[in-house]
Amino acid sequence: MIVIVFGVSGAGKTTIGKLLAQQLGWRFLEADDFHPAENINKMRSGHPLTDEDRWPWLEQLRQQIERSLAAGENAVLACSALKRAYRDVLRVNDEIKFVFLRGDYATIEKQLRSRHHHFMDPNLLQSQFDDLEEPQPGENVLSIELGRPPEELVEEIKAKLHLASNI
Repeated sequence: MIVIVFGVSGAGKTTIGKLLAQQLGWRFLEADDFHPAENINKMRSGHPLTDEDRWPWLEQLRQQIERSLAAGENAVLACSALKRAYRDVLRVNDEIKFVFLRGDYATIEKQLRSRHHHFMDPNLLQSQFDDLEEPQPGENVLSIELGRPPEELVEEIKAKLHLASNI
């Protein structure tokens, strides 16, 4: 199984994803690691990515998901997956579970500004919200409301997806 933790930048995808993977004993994958240098430089300089920037990156992520599934490897992927079309690319089969980290602008801006050493310019947060297509009921996505400690959010994810800890 692959659990994709998604949402806008600053929602806590990496924090929640790493904690979930650690508790499950699964591999953690950071989607940002799959961006080409051009995308990172563009975001670092304060320019939002376009769909054209994102398609090759999404294809790399899909290939990694397929490799993990073929190897029988469970993993947690932290990925923005802001649009339904992006999620559709990553949904290779029923072993993919999506978890949406939902929060309002003020909550996420506060989290984003408290981060250090990340290439995403905090001023791009509005462009993330502009691009965000919140999941619709037919997408079979678990939505988690932010505003609680990461440990509580992870416990909710595990309970709702029926995942047991390995530790």
